[in-house]
Amino acid sequence: MTQDENAVIEVPAAAKRSVVAYLAVAATVVLLMMLFGLWMRLAQGELATLAPDRFYQILTIHGAGMVGAIALASVAVQWFFLNKYLDLSARVFVANLGLFLIGVVAILASVFLGGFAGGWTFLYPLPAHSMGIWGRGAAALFMGGLLVIGTGFLLLYLDIGRALLARYGSLWRSLGVPQLLGSTQSAPPAAVIAGTMVLIVNTLGIVAGAAILVMSLVNLYDPAFRIDPLLAKNMIYFFGHVFINATIYMAITAVYEILPVYTGRPWKSSRVFIAGWVASTVMVIIVYPHHLLMDFAMPEWAEVVGQVISYTSGLPVLVVTSYGALTIVHRSGIRWDLASGLLFLSAFGWAAGVIPAIIDATIVVNQQMHNTLWVPGHFHFYLLIGVVSMVFGFMSYLARGGRAPSPTRGGMLDGVAFWGFVLGSLGFVAMFLYSGSHSVPRRYAVHLAQWEPYDRIASLFAAVVVLAVAVFLLRFFRNLRNAVRAEA
Repeated sequence: MTQDENAVIEVPAAAKRSVVAYLAVAATVVLLMMLFGLWMRLAQGELATLAPDRFYQILTIHGAGMVGAIALASVAVQWFFLNKYLDLSARVFVANLGLFLIGVVAILASVFLGGFAGGWTFLYPLPAHSMGIWGRGAAALFMGGLLVIGTGFLLLYLDIGRALLARYGSLWRSLGVPQLLGSTQSAPPAAVIAGTMVLIVNTLGIVAGAAILVMSLVNLYDPAFRIDPLLAKNMIYFFGHVFINATIYMAITAVYEILPVYTGRPWKSSRVFIAGWVASTVMVIIVYPHHLLMDFAMPEWAEVVGQVISYTSGLPVLVVTSYGALTIVHRSGIRWDLASGLLFLSAFGWAAGVIPAIIDATIVVNQQMHNTLWVPGHFHFYLLIGVVSMVFGFMSYLARGGRAPSPTRGGMLDGVAFWGFVLGSLGFVAMFLYSGSHSVPRRYAVHLAQWEPYDRIASLFAAVVVLAVAVFLLRFFRNLRNAVRAEA
């Protein structure tokens, strides 16, 4: 590969408009899902009314909606920057958004019209055994909606793979492996390396998810077609863990591409950087058994792998991204604004968010804490402070037209919203973790009286987060014209 092969390509205006449409849809859904989350916490604290059957419907739509919306926003971030280096299809990108919206309509109908409340993980055989709470059609609509959304993402990844092969010749080269092994040719840009890793892991994850969804749909209409429950659970959690993890590996592209604009320092694809991403490619694929540590039927070697890889999977994150963000900012004279602040915060959210996961992935700890609020504390940590910060940091950057900071009239409001988001998010996830450490169970619609103070404090922090995100979103919509003209 030559330096010319990494030359920057102008991102077409039509592509930018598509990215803005993605972000507008995804961020609106995220805010709505946050409101649902606040409602559930208020109900658990006896500060709002929410019937148990409706609670589990809201819990299902909150999980599916958050995962889908964050994935949609993250892939928009990655696609925007990959357009600088690859010849991507705008039609496929728009088709993915269309399929996503079709899937969302199906999922909403399954939950609010059909009463489906089996959780976004659709664990087999629960969708087919509702004890009369929802019908077969509702379960089919939910799983069919997920299948349609997954199909859209798979088409998009296939197009990215086509573009990578056309430019670099192989995924081996676009991942930077030759440079890791000593090649003196210039390495692919950080965005390309990250895009290659996500392509590999999420294609595998989505195919596994599609396979178990199709098998579950067949079982739904033909109960004689039975699936091994342990196999089904492995496939579901492999898909689910890879898919939700891929969101942060996609959105991190904003950190690699935007912080250098603010600091005037390039984010280099060093051998350490490449090694971290190659290691993460393998670890993300094999780490999912830490979700199955309580399944006594799992092979012991698989559970050991889940624990050991959980310990080591955080190292590439800490070395490559968090330390890299610190070094690129240190003594750079950076001028902070909402975009740079959120992107820098996201590196902390990703690094710190894996710590509760490592703790829970320890088998003896997992036996006590896996089915407590500790686990939502972990994934809210890295999703809220990690991925959501990346997405809204990118959106703020677009709203500025892709330019470095300058004095604006919204500076004070941005500062209040930023610190409200930081403090609200930290307090919110801290209450999850604190509750989990005191054995408060997760997925309970009704809480005991001694748990309600935790819920009420968490609700206060959640309300602050919702207000901050509303400010981020409103400022983005006010500056849509700048976002469309943003420089990549």
